[in-house]
Amino acid sequence: MTPDDSHGWDAVADAFMAARSGVGADIVRRWAEQLPPGAAVVDIGCGYGEPVTRTLVEAGLKVWGVDASPTLLAEYQRRFSDCPVACEAAEQSDLFGLRFDGAVAVGLLFLLPDGDQRRLIERVARALKPGGRFLFSAPRQACEWTDVLTDRPSRSLGEEAYRQALDGVGLALESRSTDAGGNHYFDATKAG
Repeated sequence: MTPDDSHGWDAVADAFMAARSGVGADIVRRWAEQLPPGAAVVDIGCGYGEPVTRTLVEAGLKVWGVDASPTLLAEYQRRFSDCPVACEAAEQSDLFGLRFDGAVAVGLLFLLPDGDQRRLIERVARALKPGGRFLFSAPRQACEWTDVLTDRPSRSLGEEAYRQALDGVGLALESRSTDAGGNHYFDATKAG
């Protein structure tokens, strides 16, 4: 049996697409407005692209998508045929071997084990250009819970641990925000 790089998400792809709302698009839109016109952004854990990739594309940004679910990526490619994609686990991705003006990981980081979260933050830091921005979502408090769709563990390292992980790879936490659904976002910038 081969490991499931999607951590259970391919098996629940249809349920996820049916349940995903536009909550958070306003946060992503405001974040995108801070990037240069036509900026290159990687959407890590892009799923089928709604609402994050759509919001970025509508903001005039060039978007690359990474997700380990073949089912979600097939729908992503149908919706965003001009956006390059990689079907691979975020924690193992080389992020196209490119440098980006921005990276987003909405609804992803807390799905990974602690060490993988920290390694992904390191990968993002390496992939960002100086002055590049990283937006990700996770609860502010350190906590663990079981994901409703995949029945797998989720864990937030908490704001202080995320701040330390970001600082350790040259990313400075610039701001925090909360969307209408109560989801918390961290916005960090790479030293330039």
